[in-house]
Amino acid sequence: MNHPISPRAERRWARRKDARPEEITAAALELFVERGYASTRLEDVAARAGVSKGTVYLYFANKEELFKAVVREGLVSPLLEMRELVERFEGPSMELLRMLMSGWWSRIGSTRLAGIPKLMIAEARNFPEIARFYVEEVVEPGQRTIARIVERGIERGEFRPVDPQEAAMLISAPMLVIMLWRHSLACCVPGGSDIDPQSLIKAQLEALSRALAAEPAPEAK
Repeated sequence: MNHPISPRAERRWARRKDARPEEITAAALELFVERGYASTRLEDVAARAGVSKGTVYLYFANKEELFKAVVREGLVSPLLEMRELVERFEGPSMELLRMLMSGWWSRIGSTRLAGIPKLMIAEARNFPEIARFYVEEVVEPGQRTIARIVERGIERGEFRPVDPQEAAMLISAPMLVIMLWRHSLACCVPGGSDIDPQSLIKAQLEALSRALAAEPAPEAK
């Protein structure tokens, strides 16, 4: 005797049949941020995505490859786009910094992706291969992009001579702190989650505009 398939079961089957890698990486991102790398299992990712574990293996060989796909999709792609923008942008370098920081917040800082840095800091020593991947694919390219903006400003006479690498560290550090705060101690402090990142970014940009400004040329006597 054939039993009719319930609408709920039919929807679940349709989702499994039509699953795409993007659905799996989206589910993986949620679980990695919620549970950390070590505690995230592929069967849990499959359940969250509404697919079988075998479907996950069709696209990703193991958890490490799945994590790398999450990082490349969510973090590496925006970094590449910003690097391309730096090379073709013709306006002031301070405007480039503003675009970088505002774009970082809208595409990364305000999303679940902001939980990835906390995950990496917490688990880097336990998973050094993953940590090296993150440094090579995210941290170093990000620092190079910021340093290039500083170099550009110096070359154009917009910024005073500073060490671009040191400046890049100082520029990126507050952005990292915002992400770490929101995904750690903010939940333990009354009103901690109400901190306005946009106001902090604006304040940082104002401070940077004064700190990096080129000294005016001496007046001719």
